[in-house]
Amino acid sequence: MLLSKVTTALCASALCIASGLALPASAADLLDRVTADKTLTIATEARYAPFEFVQDGNIVGYDVDLMNHIVQKHLPGVKVKQLDLPFQGILPGLDAKKFDFVVTAVTVNKQRMEHFAFTVPIAESTVALLKRDSDTSMASLDDLSGKVVGSQAGSGQLQVLQLFDQQLKAGNKPGLKEIKQYVSFDEAYADLANKRLDGVAQSLANLGPLIKSRPGMFGTLKPMLGPTTYFGWTGRKDEDSARLVKLFSDGIAEANRDGTMRALQEKWFGFTMDVPADRMPAPSL
Repeated sequence: MLLSKVTTALCASALCIASGLALPASAADLLDRVTADKTLTIATEARYAPFEFVQDGNIVGYDVDLMNHIVQKHLPGVKVKQLDLPFQGILPGLDAKKFDFVVTAVTVNKQRMEHFAFTVPIAESTVALLKRDSDTSMASLDDLSGKVVGSQAGSGQLQVLQLFDQQLKAGNKPGLKEIKQYVSFDEAYADLANKRLDGVAQSLANLGPLIKSRPGMFGTLKPMLGPTTYFGWTGRKDEDSARLVKLFSDGIAEANRDGTMRALQEKWFGFTMDVPADRMPAPSL
């Protein structure tokens, strides 16, 4: 009887292996499912030129070109489904598993790095202060006391601006008159141009192309508002997502080392950035 039961169990096990059912479906991780379904669903904010923006009905930009380069090389045959979402909903949506991965410029800070898995850097995100070129009332960062400055709600740039305001006050200066928060940076740029704002805190990588596209309208103050920071792409910090995050991180590192990233930076920013290819530096904010 015992031999019969053992034989039956072994036969059943062999049958499962032969039929491809040795592992339950739940054992497949996110990368396995993406490969099997031939679909990768990613989230982006397509109002963040030149990283991503809409042109002729299509989402284009630096992140898009870099993502397509990596997908074509390392996920052949996989179709990308790209969702265009407000930035404020992207990280909560990733947490809620509404999509697989985030391919948009996310500033890395301590809070985000504790909760999410980041790739190596795609670009530098150090924050500068954008002003109207004709505004002679601001020659340095100290002149920001009493001014109204805007940034995007929920962004790393807003965090840097708030910390700078605290530093002004800690130095016995009045600090900013008001910090305005916007859904998108385009709204803040419009208010700055129309003199409803005195400045906008934004990544220098974004501001270079903006200033070039509107000569005589905008300029920046020196030095930077905050410490050196970086943009990365983001996945969930769990075992299920680990291999997909690593695939993209390795792909970015490869593109950094072989010159692909520098070529794309020249194309979209008009300059190149030296960012680490081996790791995401520990954030200071």
